[in-house]
Amino acid sequence: MASKNRAGLINKVLKVVKKHYKPAAPPKDRSLLQHLLFACCLENSPYEPAEKVFQALSTDYFDWNEVRVSTVRELAEALKPLNDAQEAATRLKRVLQSVFETHYSFDLEPMKKQNIGQAVKTLEKYNGSTPFVVAYVTQNALGGHAIPINQGLLESMRIVGVVSDAEAAKGTVPGLERIVPKSKGAEVGSMLHLLGVEMHRSPYGATIRKLLLEIEPDAKDNLPKRPKPEDAVAAPAKPAAAAPPTPAAKSAEAPAKKIASKKPEPAPAAKTQAEKKPVKKVLKKKSSSAAPAKKKTTATKRLTKKKPR
Repeated sequence: MASKNRAGLINKVLKVVKKHYKPAAPPKDRSLLQHLLFACCLENSPYEPAEKVFQALSTDYFDWNEVRVSTVRELAEALKPLNDAQEAATRLKRVLQSVFETHYSFDLEPMKKQNIGQAVKTLEKYNGSTPFVVAYVTQNALGGHAIPINQGLLESMRIVGVVSDAEAAKGTVPGLERIVPKSKGAEVGSMLHLLGVEMHRSPYGATIRKLLLEIEPDAKDNLPKRPKPEDAVAAPAKPAAAAPPTPAAKSAEAPAKKIASKKPEPAPAAKTQAEKKPVKKVLKKKSSSAAPAKKKTTATKRLTKKKPR
């Protein structure tokens, strides 16, 4: 994309966001760690609920170590006013854990004395930190010039043509920091952030649609399209094709009938068994006639034993 065309589109974006949104400024007395944790809460939510939950974390928990050892579920409950409470809780817990494992404390103020590039590398290494979080801390705590860009803002920039698909995949908006002066970075960044929040909150809504078309009327074909309900209905209708195999069912019934017709044959076998039973009884009687003879022999044996007495 030509730099002039990109610059013109960025200026259009800035003109529209200044028209519809008001700038927000975070408290200046926050520590680097507080800016870091606030950015974890702010990424996909407006400033007001982010400030609310951040204050609740600061007062409801004994210290940041207690927040660190809390479960993601517990933190998500505390961050409920945010648009992405679960994701924000995950970012918050991971960043706190990584800070503790890196420094064995929660004091990050010495990083302000480092070179900005060195401090940024440290921030990027924290597990849970995102490009938005790193840029926010760079801008508000380290005095650098980096405009925080969340996924909603990045997608909005792609739709209106400021960035290509490849640039959006990298998470960058080339030329943005050159067009926005450093002295206006925090102010402009806060308004751009709200455009991204609206895209994240309701990508198919009328509000974001109007804003993006106001920036670039030719971007209509690039707007996110809501899934058609017919696609969801058509998918379960396909299993109806399983009904036709009726001939196979009929062929399966035929052998079943043949097997059933063969079942009555075992009847004569019962008669043969009945005829054999009397023969067994006769044999038993013959063996019983021989039994008395054995008893007599035993009796004679007993008599012979008594004679010597």
